[in-house]
Formats: sequence, C-alpha cells, structure tokens
Amino acid sequence: MELILSDEVRSARANGTPIVALESTIITHGMPWPQNVDTAAEVEAEVRNHGATPATIAVLKGKLHIGLSAAELSTLGKAHDALKLSRADFAACIAMGKTGATTVAATMIAARLAGIDVFATGGIGGVHRGAELSFDISADLRELSETAVTVVSAGAKAILDLPKTLEVLETLGVPVIAYGQDAFPGFWARDCGLPAPLRMDTAAEIAAAHLMRARLGLPGGQLVANPIPLASEIPLADLTPAINTALAEAEAQGIAAKAVTPFLLDRIFQLTEGRSLAANCDLVLNNARLAAAIAAEIARQRAS
Repeated sequence: MELILSDEVRSARANGTPIVALESTIITHGMPWPQNVDTAAEVEAEVRNHGATPATIAVLKGKLHIGLSAAELSTLGKAHDALKLSRADFAACIAMGKTGATTVAATMIAARLAGIDVFATGGIGGVHRGAELSFDISADLRELSETAVTVVSAGAKAILDLPKTLEVLETLGVPVIAYGQDAFPGFWARDCGLPAPLRMDTAAEIAAAHLMRARLGLPGGQLVANPIPLASEIPLADLTPAINTALAEAEAQGIAAKAVTPFLLDRIFQLTEGRSLAANCDLVLNNARLAAAIAAEIARQRAS
C-alpha cells in the first residue's frame, strides 16, 4: 500500500533525522476549531524545536498520509464527517476512499508501516468504568502489545478505570514506564494514586529498552507515562467531582462506544471552566518534547 509522505517527512527519511508520529483524532474529535489546528501546529513546532520531524497521520480521501501540510491540517480541523479510526475500521476507511483521523491504535499501525519508532499523544484509551458489564476496553491496549512503537502519553485518560487499565496492560505484557517518578500519572493529574510498574529517568534509558525489545524478538511497544507539568496539573481532588458528574450524565443519556470519550471530555471542559482543555494542550506539548528526545536517542544508539 502506498504511503503519502509529506515533503518534510520524506526529507527526514532521506537525511536520517528522527521522526515522531502524531495522531489526528485530537484535531477532529478532541478540541474545537480553531484551537485544534493551532494546537496541532504548536505540537509539530515543539517536535521540530527538539530535533525531530513531526509526522501527523491521517487518512485523506482513502490515502494514508504520513505527515500533513499546513493546508491539510486546516482542512482536517474543519471537517465534520471525519471518521474516528482504530484498528477495526482503519482498512475499511482506506478501501472506501473516505477521510478519517487516527486514534492511538491506528497511529501506531501507520507509524510501524512508515518505520517510525516513537509516537507522542495526549493519553491512551483503556478500560472504561463499568467494563465488567459493558466490556468497553480500548483497542489501544492490545495494539500496544502487538505493534513495536514507543508511545509517549500522560498516562491513560483520567475518565477510565485506571487500576483495571494497568492490570490489562500487565496481562498483555506491555511495559509501562513512568518518566521521572514512581507514580503512574492520570492525564490531568501527575499522580493517580497508583504505582507505575517501571520507572526511567532519561530518554536514553527508554530508547535502550525499545531497542532491546527488538533484539529479544518481543512483540509490541512500550507505554511511557510522562506526568503533566506541575504548573498545568489539575489535582485529583478537583477532577474527581467533574469526572463523576460527566460519567453519570453519559450513563443517563445512554451514550456509549466511540461517543463516550468525546462526550466526557467536553463535559469535563465545561465543568472545569476550561481548565481541562488548557491542561490538555500543555501535556501534549510536554509529551512531544520527550518523544523527540527518545526518537533522537533511538537513532543515536542504533547507529553506535
């Protein structure tokens, strides 16, 4: 299958510059216009400023794009009919010639196809609350166990059942690495009250672990849980009432499946008077910086 590389990504591949994959659902389903496109451009600039090339991934009219131009970013940001793509519907979208934005799982698949080792996102999906009844578990978790990409996030989204999410990741054999602390971060909060299975304090350590997994023939990637900057944090004490209210409203309105996360994020934005969106922007930028450092280290160690 043909990959449509942006000029910037094509140049980076030719020059051996580290590349960081970026998802596109944050543009179509995560933020309102024009903040979605502004934030995407800021994240790309942050990757560049830290020595790597950004590759925002999306399907445009049935073509898988690895890297988007400014015009393509703007068009995607204004789209109202873009599909939200995960592993299950990724191929169908391409086959039918439609436009879709990639979730964590789909971005990982595309990054692997393009030979990109590192992917920066906001927070991964996971086990939804009440999953023992609904079986609502994100495909992101299994993708992490199958696709050899290191994913830098601020942990899993705080709206999820975080203990069960960590249990599933352990069962699937996914390394969960907290960066610079022992606690597992909970997206807007630096500490969700759970210990992280692993801790690493440098990009070099994370890069070495990524390369060692390949040498050992282990399938799957790594989840790097990078805590939100302290100045941007919304503590759990402030978050918990908003999350509980949003969850109760979603249940009362019968909102389910792919509609759940966008609904919850929008209601939490309203209930926190915009604090959650500002924090989301800051944590994505923070993850982009760390991802660029890891990508550079992987390139350096692979060449040595």
